[in-house]
Amino acid sequence: MALIELNDIGRTYDLGEVQVHALRSVTMQIEDGESIALVGPSGSGKSTLMNTLGCLDRPTRGSYRLAGEEIVTMTRDQRARIRNRQLGFVFQNFNLLNRTSALENVELPLMYGTKVSPRQRRDRAREVLDLVGLGDRYHHHPSQLSGGQQQRVAIARALVNRPSILMGDEPTGNLDTKTSREVIELFNRLNETEQITVILVTHDLNVARTARRTVAVRDGEIVVDTTDFAQAKAALESDESL
Repeated sequence: MALIELNDIGRTYDLGEVQVHALRSVTMQIEDGESIALVGPSGSGKSTLMNTLGCLDRPTRGSYRLAGEEIVTMTRDQRARIRNRQLGFVFQNFNLLNRTSALENVELPLMYGTKVSPRQRRDRAREVLDLVGLGDRYHHHPSQLSGGQQQRVAIARALVNRPSILMGDEPTGNLDTKTSREVIELFNRLNETEQITVILVTHDLNVARTARRTVAVRDGEIVVDTTDFAQAKAALESDESL
């Protein structure tokens, strides 16, 4: 059984007189431990697909099974519990609390829906900050950290609940080239050594090429799904809309 199974997933937004078909009959499987890049132009549906995979949005039709559980029929609260247990999110804008330390930012997810003592929270936060290379920055506030360090704090926060899936939405979008490379190397290391499934949404083909599988979306449909990046790149470059 695959970790993620999408079957004929569709998502339609009703905007009064207009209906927007953000996803059209998407079917795919993701195995535990994969590394995937989702690519496509603005408006292609890749962000809707990301939100669907992340249990942030419920499809209009189809089936989405995550670790054997059907997501489509779940309530909002049930999906929130699944997110807290299975998924970690990293965004382009680091979304850190400016007046709290790196340690306190990372502890935050453990304060919701989990029975963890303050000491256990602190120990777990230290553990994941060490994992992302920030063992000497526990008590620094975001304003005292570089952009790359702030994104590492955000990654640590995403890892603190020990998710099976780490999702990044343009995680290098606000970083320079060198720092972007370091952050992507961290995602790859987490995938390889911690066996965390990594799914990244990106416009950057240099980021996409680091994934072992590339999925391109256009007009709400998957048009390329391959482990051969050269093939994916050729397909993307053959269509100027991508």
